[in-house]
Formats: sequence, C-alpha cells, structure tokens
Amino acid sequence: MATFVLEIGSEELPARFLAGEEAELAARFTAALQEASVEHGALHTMSTPRRAIVIIEDVNPVQQEREEEVAGPPVRVAFAADGKPTKALEGFARTNGVSVDDVYRITTEKGEYVAVRKRIGGAAVADLLAEICPAVITSLPFGKRMRWGSNTLAYARPLRWIVALLDDAVVPFTVGPVASGRETMGHRIHGHGPFSVAHANELLAVLADKGGLTPDAADRRKVIVEGGDAQAAAIGGKVLWRDGLLGEVQGLTEHPVPLLADFDPSYLEVPREVLLTSMESHQKSFGIEAADGTLMPHFLTVLNISPEDMSLVKHGWERVLRARLEDARFFWHADLRDNFDYWLEKLDHVIFIGRLGTMGEKTRRLEALCRWLAENVAQGKVSAEDAARAGRLSKADLVTGMVGEFDTLQGIMGGIYAERKGETPVVAQALREQYLPAGPDSPVPASLCGALLSMADKADTLVGCFGLGMIPTGAADPNALRRCALGIIRIGLEFDLHFDIRQLFARAHELYGDRQWKLAPQEALDKLLDFFAGRVRNYWQNRGEDSLLVDAALGAGVADVCQCGARLAALAQFSKEAGYAEAVQTFKRVANIVRKQGAAEQLAAAWQADLLQEDAEKALAATLDDLLPRLDSLWEAGDHTAALKTLLEVRPVVDAFFDGVMVMCDDAALRANRLAMLNALGTRFARLADFAALQI
Repeated sequence: MATFVLEIGSEELPARFLAGEEAELAARFTAALQEASVEHGALHTMSTPRRAIVIIEDVNPVQQEREEEVAGPPVRVAFAADGKPTKALEGFARTNGVSVDDVYRITTEKGEYVAVRKRIGGAAVADLLAEICPAVITSLPFGKRMRWGSNTLAYARPLRWIVALLDDAVVPFTVGPVASGRETMGHRIHGHGPFSVAHANELLAVLADKGGLTPDAADRRKVIVEGGDAQAAAIGGKVLWRDGLLGEVQGLTEHPVPLLADFDPSYLEVPREVLLTSMESHQKSFGIEAADGTLMPHFLTVLNISPEDMSLVKHGWERVLRARLEDARFFWHADLRDNFDYWLEKLDHVIFIGRLGTMGEKTRRLEALCRWLAENVAQGKVSAEDAARAGRLSKADLVTGMVGEFDTLQGIMGGIYAERKGETPVVAQALREQYLPAGPDSPVPASLCGALLSMADKADTLVGCFGLGMIPTGAADPNALRRCALGIIRIGLEFDLHFDIRQLFARAHELYGDRQWKLAPQEALDKLLDFFAGRVRNYWQNRGEDSLLVDAALGAGVADVCQCGARLAALAQFSKEAGYAEAVQTFKRVANIVRKQGAAEQLAAAWQADLLQEDAEKALAATLDDLLPRLDSLWEAGDHTAALKTLLEVRPVVDAFFDGVMVMCDDAALRANRLAMLNALGTRFARLADFAALQI
C-alpha cells in the first residue's frame, strides 16, 4: 500500500477560508476516490495560511477490478431475421471491447436483450489521481475568488506551487500556470525554501524541520494555548480565551509564538467590554484576568515569527494597542458628559429604514409596545414602567461616540451608560440584552424585561418591512427578518410566554400610525403570519422533529408558539403508542367528513338524543357524553398528551359507528344529528392537530 500527499501552495488565504477548505478537500477526495474505485485508508487534511494538505494512507496503487454486466440493444434489434448479427450488435460489441461471440441474451421486465460481461478497473491509481487532483482543486468553493496575471484560473489567492506524490513518485498534472512536483516552500522567514520532498511520508517532517512551520491547526492551537497559559500564570492571571478568535489566530500563523504584553493600568477605568473589544476585534489579542475576575493591564497576542529582539516587537504591539485604548478612553469620557435626553434628541435625525421614519420614532413605538407586552404578556412579572423606559432608551447608544467607534458594542454600552446615569438595574440589563438572540446558536436574554424589549424590537421591524413589501425572497434577507422571527420564537419558548402572535403584530402595526404603505394592512399581516409560520416550521424541523408531526401541530394553529410546541411534543409521544396509526386513520376520516360537510352546510354544535336510532350511534353519543367534558378539561389544563391518548379509547366506538351507521343518509334530520356528533368530536381534536397532514 502507498501513501499519497497533495500540498496546494498559494499566497496567504484569509483565516476564515481554512476550515471550509479542509472540509471540502476531505469530502471531494473521498467522493472522487470512491467513484473511481480506489481503495484507501485514513484521509487527513490540514492547512496554514499558505498551504492546504491532503494525506491519504494505505492507497492501493491499482484500481479495484470488477466484472459487470452491460445490457445492449433488444434481441430483435441485435439479430436479423436470419439470425445474423446486425450492425447494432457489432457496434455494441466493439464499444465494450468484446467479440460478437461473447454476447449472450438476458430476460428483463421489458423483454429480451443482449448483454456482455466486461471487466473494468485495474488502472494505475497514479493516473487516476492525475485526473482527480486538478478537478478537485479547481472546484473548491471559496467566498471570493481571484484571477492573477494572464491566467484564466480563478482561485482564492494566486497559486505558487503544488506537491503531489504517491510514495516517491510525482503525480503529474497542471492547474493553471502551476505544474505539480516535489518542491515545497517553508515559512517566509524561518525556512523559505524551496525544499525537495523525496517521499510522501516526509512532507510534514520537511515542513516542520526545514520549513520552520507547524502545518496542523490542532498543533498550532496547542502551542498558542500552552504558551499563553504559561505566560499568564507567571504573572498570576489567566487568558480569556475566546474560541472563535483562537480559531482565527491559529489560522493567521504558520509559526505561532505567544507573546504577553502590557498596557497602562490607567486604561482600566474604561469598561471591561470596551477593553476586550479593542484587544480582540482590532488587535486579534486576548485579555488577561486576575483571580478575582478583574482585568489585568496585560494582553496576549500571537506572532508569526520568532523575532531576534522580542522586546522590540512587544513594544510595537503595545504602542498600537495604546492608540486604540486612548481612543476608547476619549469616547468614554465624552459620552459620560452627555445624557440620554441629548442622545434621544439626536435619534430624531437618524433614519431607521427608508419610509419607516427615524430611530427616535422607533424608540417611541418600542416604548408603547414594551408597555403593552408587560401588561398583556408578562402578566405583572415585570414593571410596565421599566419595560417602557427600556423601549424608549433602547437605541440611544447608537449616537454615542463609543458605539460610533466600536459598533459591536451597541446595546452593551446602552446598558453600561444606563447604570452610570441612574436607570434601574432592570432597564440597564434589558438594554444590554436587546439584540439577543443574535443567531440560532446565540443565547436569548436572561431577563424577562430584556426578552420583552427584544421581541418588541423584532416585531416592529417585521411589521414595518412587510408593510413596505420588503419580504425575504430566496437567500436575500437584507433586514435579517428571518432572524427576527426566529428570535421571537426562541424567546417565547424559553420564557414560556403564551400570547397570540397576531395580536403582537397587529399592535406593532397600529403603533406606526397613518403611513403610506405599499401593501394593505391586512394583506401585509397575512403575509407576515404565513412567513412566521414558515419560520416556526423551520425551527422545529432543524431540531430534528418529524416533518409530518410538525405540519400536523402547525395545522391546528401557530399563533401561540408555546402551545404549538406543547402539542408537537404530545404528538411525538403519541406517535410511539401502539395503535397510533389506526387512531390517526380513523380521525382523519372524521376530520375529512367534518371539513367537507362544514363547507357545504352549517354543522350543529350539539346533537339531539331523541334522534338517535342505531345502537352504534347511541354508543357513540354515550361515549361523547363522558369524553367531551374530559377533553375540555384536559385542554384547559394543557395536558395534550392525555387528550391525544383518549383517541385510543374512543377509536373502537367511532369505527363501529362508521361500520354500522349511514352518516350521509337521506333523512336530513338524522344526517344533521350524526354530523353534529362527528363535529363535536372533530373540533375537539382539531385543536390538537391537523390529522389530514399525517400521512399514515
């Protein structure tokens, strides 16, 4: 067995490209080798800013051979009337590399055909890799591509070299202007190269020993963490590692060298969040925390070289960070001299979205909408005054100097300034949390007031954009309306908030007042509700719930997301019960009859006992007399699981009713009475699920 190695050398790629590039290389090589019937062992990928590497172990140097049957033309076409081969048969044999004598007959569902057996495979894997490698390299997807020189090849960055070895032999191919070979390049400073690689097994050793670099991301990460932790521990602190930033930093280096540097302790008067943002966002560095949880006047950065004069490099990093911290301190002091009234006045000159007015107008709408939510949804669990105040102050920090310089701190700075300027802790926390959740995996607000503010903000944006016809299509969603809907869904579920989403949207629309809308209010609200229902469906499906059960739960109503979730959970549990399929089939029949007849005539809500004639309908009426009050009680208690289980006990009675009673009889009074019983039963269960959506 052989070892194959591929190294794609280029100019430095952005760190955000590397993980995706490794995953694509692994997936595409695995698929290509499988399709080509190449046996192999473990496949590894790794990358640095200047290279991507694929290593495939235990490669069989010869393609797998197998025999397969190839069907040809029908017998009536392959042979003439006198039994002699036709040109069609001769051409079929020639195409498959056999003689006419090797052809035999097979019988299929479509009739009798001729066929041959042929052996395929057995090619040299080196030749196959020479075709696979350029196809994989040129098909790699990147967020952005570029062309360089007079080349037509588009790649993330200009290609500079390619190493392709199967054991000690070069796998020859060309990608754009670059031909494969055995020469690699090392670190630009610590081992520039070129270096010749004698064998595929030696590439990593050559890169590490001669090239002065660490090709594996996991190894670079380990060097950074262990070195950083050791330096921080030496001064009695610990590094505030942030996983996303750590992944980015290791992707920026080939030769990582952690460096602990310092800044003036006077900058610690600036809020912790601002200091960390300056370090992390602008300098790709990490803060250092003391044992008591306070920031220390130090930071950890990662170099891509081992400098001759470490103190000189350290001073340079400190000088750059000092400029950023000085800006932050200036804006901090300037903002402390202002107040919320000043900022709120400035918001009246900041546009929200097109024809939706200013940010000042938005905060006044949020003030009223948060008050409404506190009174009608939170049910006294949060002060309406605090909620309204949070809504009014929510966007004030957008016009502060600090957020103007560090825009990722919006909301956070609003909370900090609220604390400093005497607002209640509830309001301050709500301002900090107003933009949560920021995505499907980010946390929701921790406080109820923050949750109400976040929902109000998102509802206001959704209603305004839909009123203007700014509805997401395909992948285009410039106003992040899908994220807004998902945020409302997640918050409602997390806080178990039972409310009608239609009322929230209607109130949000009402607060816009008289405005020139593109869509009529009712049309916009209907489209928004359909959109919201789609996001609820997407939310549950992404969590692995059965699509049919999701559709059944949503079919019974999606206005109350929490109740919809409870019904879905009950359906999922009920679907595991013995007799589930039979119960569903029975009540699909009930639902279909009620829906069909309900569209044609007004169905009564109650039946008359004196019109009951058949034993089966009397038995059903007796069962319903006992069951319907129980179902109403279970509905009020929210015990949907118990309610669905009653399907199992009532199904035999309903089946007997259908077997022994003609529902659609000629007698109008009897027909209406029987439909009334089915209607009473069907409407109770229709609150739980749309049984027609369940394909059993």
